[in-house]
Amino acid sequence: MLRRKIQKEIQEYYRSDSNKVLLLDGARQIGKSFIIRHEGEKAFKNYIEINFLEDKNGDKLFKGTSTTTDFYLKLSTYAGDKMGTKTDTLVFLDEIQAYPELLTLLKFLKDEDRFTYIASGSLLGITLNKTLSKPGGRILRKKMHPLDFEEFLWANGVGEEAISYVKEQFTKEQPINEALHNKFLDLFKKYLLIGGLPDAVNSFIETSNIVPVRAIHDEIYELYKGDASQYGEENSLKIKRIYEMIPSNMENKKKRLYYNEIENKKGKRSADYEEELEYLISSGISLEVLAVSNPKFPLKESEQKTLIKLYLNDVGLLTNILYRYNINAILSTDNSINLGAVYETVIAQELNSHGYTLRYYDNKTKGEVDFLVDDYDSLSTLPIEVKSGKDFKRHRALDKFVENKDYNIKKAILLSNDGNVERIGKIIYMPIYYAMFLKPSNPNNFIIR
Repeated sequence: MLRRKIQKEIQEYYRSDSNKVLLLDGARQIGKSFIIRHEGEKAFKNYIEINFLEDKNGDKLFKGTSTTTDFYLKLSTYAGDKMGTKTDTLVFLDEIQAYPELLTLLKFLKDEDRFTYIASGSLLGITLNKTLSKPGGRILRKKMHPLDFEEFLWANGVGEEAISYVKEQFTKEQPINEALHNKFLDLFKKYLLIGGLPDAVNSFIETSNIVPVRAIHDEIYELYKGDASQYGEENSLKIKRIYEMIPSNMENKKKRLYYNEIENKKGKRSADYEEELEYLISSGISLEVLAVSNPKFPLKESEQKTLIKLYLNDVGLLTNILYRYNINAILSTDNSINLGAVYETVIAQELNSHGYTLRYYDNKTKGEVDFLVDDYDSLSTLPIEVKSGKDFKRHRALDKFVENKDYNIKKAILLSNDGNVERIGKIIYMPIYYAMFLKPSNPNNFIIR
C-alpha cells in the first residue's frame, strides 16, 4: 500500500471529536477514496461507503434527499445493519458533488451527530460556489494531490533516515555525497516518467514495465477529458481543446494560454472561457500559474488573472504524451532533447502539492522567472528557476531579475540535475530533488508571544 502524507490528518480526524466534517477535495484517480477507506476500515467497527456518482448513474436512491430523516431512511436500505453509534460507525460520502444538496445537508447531519462522517469529491470548488445554502463552518476542507516526490521515494523503499539526511543538507545549503546524489537523481528521473498517480506508481513498482504504466496514463488522461461532458457539448469541446493544448503551449517561448487559439477565432479573451478554465483548475486536472505585474511581496497585490499558464496535474501524463515508451528521452544523460517543459511541470506539481500559490513573471526589459512564491520569513519574493540542461548557470534573465533593486529580492533558487550546492550572489544552486523540501513557512514560527 502507498503511504500518503494525508494519512496522518485522516487518522487524527477519525480519533478526534471534531465539530466539522472532513471533506477531501482533489482530482479523480489520485487515491482519495482508497486512503479514506483503508484508514476507516481500521478505525471503525462499522464502515459504510456510498459512491454518489455511481448512485446518480444507477438507482438514484439519494436523489432529492433534503432532510436528515430521508437520508437516514435511505442509508438504512443501503447498510442498515451497520448503523451503530458515532464512535463505532463511519459513513463515507464519496463523490458528494454528484448531489450538491447533500453538501448543505452535511451541516444538519453533523448537528445531529449520529455517526462520524467523512466526504470526498472533485469539482468541489465549483459545486460549493453554486450551492445556495452552504454548509458554513461545518466543513473542514482539505486538498489532496498525486504523490509528490517524497511520497514516490517512500513507495520505492527509500527510508526516513536517508530522506532526513538529505533534508538536513538542504537546510544547511550543502550537497549530499555523490553515490546518494546519483540514487536520488535516478529516482527523480523515474518520477518524471511515472508521475504520482497511484495506479501508475503501483504498476511501476510491481512490474518495472513502462507499457502498463502508459496504459494507465492513457486511461486517466481520457477520463479527465471525458468528465467534461457533463458540462454540455459546447463547453465540453472547449474544455477538451484547452486541456489538449497544454503540452504544446509548454513548448512555446511564452508558455501561456493564448485565447485566440482555442477556437481559432480572433478577439477572444479570458472572459470568453471563464467556465472552462474554472472547470480545469477546480477539478484539479490542471495547475494554474498566474502572471504578476510587479514581482514584489506580497504577490497577491499584482496578480494578472488573464495571463495564465496551465500545466497538467501530473508529470507522468505529460511524458506519456511527449515521449510515449521512449524512456531514454528522460533517463539518458547524453541526448539533445529539451526537457524544459517536463522539468517546469514537475516543479509546478511539487510546489502546488506543498501548498504554494503558483505565479510567474515575464518582462523583456526587467527579467523573467519560472515561478515566484511569497517568502513570509523574509517578507520578500522568492524566485524559483528550473533548468534541465548542463548550461544551467547561463541565465541572463534571472540575473537581471534578482539585481533589480525595486524588487527587493533577498535570494533566488535555481534547480538543476547538478549535485553541487553553492550560493553565487543572490542565487542558490541546488539539485532538482531538493524541491521536495520547498514548503511555505511553518505557522508555528509566527506565534505572538
